[in-house]
Amino acid sequence: MPPSAFQFKARSILPVSAALPLLLAGCARHAPAVWQGYLEGEFVYVASPLSGQLETLTVAKGARVETRAPLFSLEHAAETAAQRQAAEQLASAQARVADLRKGLRPTEIKALEARLDQARATAQLAQLDLKRQEALFHDHAISASEFDRARLTHEANRRAVEEIAAQLGTARLGGRADVVAAAESDVRAAADALARADWSVAQKAQSAPCAALVYDTLYRQGEFVAAGSPVVALLPPANLKVRFFVGEGDYGRLAAGARVSVSLSGRDAPIGARVSYLSPQPEYTPPVLYNRDNRAKLVYMIEAVFDPADARDLHPGQPADVSIPAG
Repeated sequence: MPPSAFQFKARSILPVSAALPLLLAGCARHAPAVWQGYLEGEFVYVASPLSGQLETLTVAKGARVETRAPLFSLEHAAETAAQRQAAEQLASAQARVADLRKGLRPTEIKALEARLDQARATAQLAQLDLKRQEALFHDHAISASEFDRARLTHEANRRAVEEIAAQLGTARLGGRADVVAAAESDVRAAADALARADWSVAQKAQSAPCAALVYDTLYRQGEFVAAGSPVVALLPPANLKVRFFVGEGDYGRLAAGARVSVSLSGRDAPIGARVSYLSPQPEYTPPVLYNRDNRAKLVYMIEAVFDPADARDLHPGQPADVSIPAG
């Protein structure tokens, strides 16, 4: 081949081979970014603040429960007895206050009224006798000592009427104000004790705070449960999220509230999610995400949440690919 022909072919091939890396780099720059991640669940651990033996467990692992569905109950014999005692003490304190406010019984009031009528009649007779004795004394028919006796008898009978009348008024008033106030304080204390006993009984049985999946049961029926120890782990659909990691170059492309597309194995169509958290601190690439492109780089952790309806059949731990939806 003549040298001129060889040189012409070489000049024709070199520009194409030099441009090929640039074309590939341009395609790589514009390819949509896909970030690796996994599904994460925030569990709701249901526990009783009181200890006791697990009496009933009404749910099984893997079941779905609605809001306020019963989950479990602990033995509550001691709490029920304390509740009955508190209720009886409250009733006793309330009856004492009512009795103090009423005063004496009706029969005792009637007895005092009869004594008062009798004392008034006696005082009236003494007054009439005093008038007669006074007239006789002025006529010098009786001595001064006999007149003084009649006068003092009338005075004593009058004071007896006043005394019985005061007793009757006191009997109708009821207890003294300070005694009634003390009894009312006892009623309030008994009511607080009953409320505390009611709370203790109620805490021995727990129900679901929201509709959720029973992810796990941590005790079996008959086992002793310590105070505050979770018995059932729930996973509400709203608590499922995807956690993924992006490099520094892609971190600025996402913001709180942004929509992302999550692809999962076994699902034909991706699921939409909304970015709920962006870590402000970078971290090293997790080992599970090592590859040739991101090895030894710093990444940012980002979380996105699903709509509860979309998250119902998802499971924590599933690997996921996250991307920004087209358009």
